[in-house]
Amino acid sequence: MSAREEILARIRTAVAGAPDDGPADGGIPRGYRAVRQVDDLVELFAERVRDYRAIVHVVPEDDLTAALARVAGGRRLVLPEGLPAGWAPGPGHADPYTADGVLTACAVAVAETGTIVLDHGPGQGTRAETLVPDHHVCVVRAGQIVGGVPEAVARLDPSRPLTWISGPSATSDIELSRVEGVHGPRTLEVVIAT
Repeated sequence: MSAREEILARIRTAVAGAPDDGPADGGIPRGYRAVRQVDDLVELFAERVRDYRAIVHVVPEDDLTAALARVAGGRRLVLPEGLPAGWAPGPGHADPYTADGVLTACAVAVAETGTIVLDHGPGQGTRAETLVPDHHVCVVRAGQIVGGVPEAVARLDPSRPLTWISGPSATSDIELSRVEGVHGPRTLEVVIAT
């Protein structure tokens, strides 16, 4: 018996007697919670993002332009193609390798996990533009925040390149010494427009 045959035999033995009432395609039924019931998605999202050591600003939509100018603070920011009109706090900096940071929009955000998802569509930049600069300022509109991951996945196009961001880039070595900025921006600043 080959290793493959042995593994398949073990799987058949393990699932023997399992209920055969799965979906029509023969797959295993999944009881995922599709919608996360949350009283205040913005508040939960802001709390979770802060837990990841990100800087969070919750501002009214009408104050977004002024808030972005304050957050930019004179930094030379990459301003991706398709960024909404009025968001640019100054002239854009073209080179992510010499910029102080990047300002982006997002595709969706997950309240339960404090995760921001970029699908690199208009205003979200390329992967290099979002991962190379040391500071990432990301605008999340209240209507883009969903309760859980299944809701976020339902809003995304799986054929697009997706970057899932849960706080500033960080890693720990085997002695558990946390180092930030190794795989992406050291600082994540999230501006939530309500």
